[in-house]
Amino acid sequence: MKKSLVLATAMALGITASAYAANPFSDVPAGHWAYDSISKLAAAGVIEGYGDDTFRGDRLMTRYEMAQIVAKAMAKGANVEKLMAEFADELEALGVRVAALEKKSDNVKVTGEIRYKYAHRNYRFKHGRAKDIEHGLRSRLYFTGKVNDNWSYVGRLQNEQDFRTNHSDEGTSFNVAKLQGRLGGTKVVAGHDDDVFADGNIYDGEYDALKVTYGEKWYISGAYGKLTDLNSPKKIGTSLTNKDAAGNPLAIWEDEEDVSNKFWNIEVGTDMDTFAKGKLGYLKANARDKELMKDLFGGDNVGIWYLGAEFGLAKDLKLNAMYLRSNRDKIADENVTKNGYVFGLAYKGAEAAEPGSWGLGLNYYHQGRGTYLAHTIDGETEFASGFKGWSFGGDVAIAKNMVLKATYYDTKPLKSSLDDVKKARVLWTELNFTF
Repeated sequence: MKKSLVLATAMALGITASAYAANPFSDVPAGHWAYDSISKLAAAGVIEGYGDDTFRGDRLMTRYEMAQIVAKAMAKGANVEKLMAEFADELEALGVRVAALEKKSDNVKVTGEIRYKYAHRNYRFKHGRAKDIEHGLRSRLYFTGKVNDNWSYVGRLQNEQDFRTNHSDEGTSFNVAKLQGRLGGTKVVAGHDDDVFADGNIYDGEYDALKVTYGEKWYISGAYGKLTDLNSPKKIGTSLTNKDAAGNPLAIWEDEEDVSNKFWNIEVGTDMDTFAKGKLGYLKANARDKELMKDLFGGDNVGIWYLGAEFGLAKDLKLNAMYLRSNRDKIADENVTKNGYVFGLAYKGAEAAEPGSWGLGLNYYHQGRGTYLAHTIDGETEFASGFKGWSFGGDVAIAKNMVLKATYYDTKPLKSSLDDVKKARVLWTELNFTF
């Protein structure tokens, strides 16, 4: 490695010095193209030359000599991440702990995502119709701090803006606070988190829990805690008569404070790069408000088995299937199905880091009311008897870290005698930014 190439690289290091040495080396004249860079690095103490006051720029350097320059540049606070990775072995031999230095300089990382959404909901009731619009912005900031080599802390700050009103209608919360790490071969997550169960077909939301997972290609996981999203006010319908100032129907909310008491979940499955993957699990949720749980599910607890599979039918084409079975088959003293079926086809998929990447998805749902608690889809699911229907949508990365998504949902109750809503059609669109 010639020293001239080293200097060309060194000019990008960002080393600063209060003053340059006057003609620091006898073999580097003032008119030389590298004179300023050599003077700067010499004044900063990054390069020293030889004892006879020469630099010998045409001499080949060893990797260890280059590693010494990188180590000195690191000590001066220069951003040399790529060089650190290239000369990691030599730096290690010199006693420079690259990983330790990285942790000290960047112990807390901040990442984020912004979602702009616009959704149009169209309801068909037994005695009329209604429309509803969702229009707003959700911003999330994630703070990840290293505890040690195996453990980290993650917090999430979230802000919601509702654009349907003429005033500042917003709310901010710190809604993820968890420790995550490994104990041997076991992955552990403890605290307030946001996750899904049964691919979101049972639950998608926040919870307070301890979750452990052992294994990679073959795994077993378990969780215990409280499903906190069930303890928030919940939209259960749309009013035909009560409207806001703009003439939009107002949502009907039900106060579900302290519905959820405790839950537990266990799941076994595979995550191998093969034709087929599978999972088998069970989730049981107990109620604090037992009367309300009886009205919703016919008992003071809900237990749900689920069996899921994913098949790679062709390149970039996947088939997903899941069967669910609840221990509840009565709602409001009427018999309802305790079974659930979900099928999906997915082709490709947008990757935020790959502009132009895209994907399509088609899904069919048929789930009894006892087979889901807080479903992952953005279509309507709040039917007393359960719901059935389909969705079709796609996404595309319109630029790096910018993904546009649109999905159409068409759902209706499994048993119309228990519901006033006969059908709900939802067009959901969102633009996501990540950084």
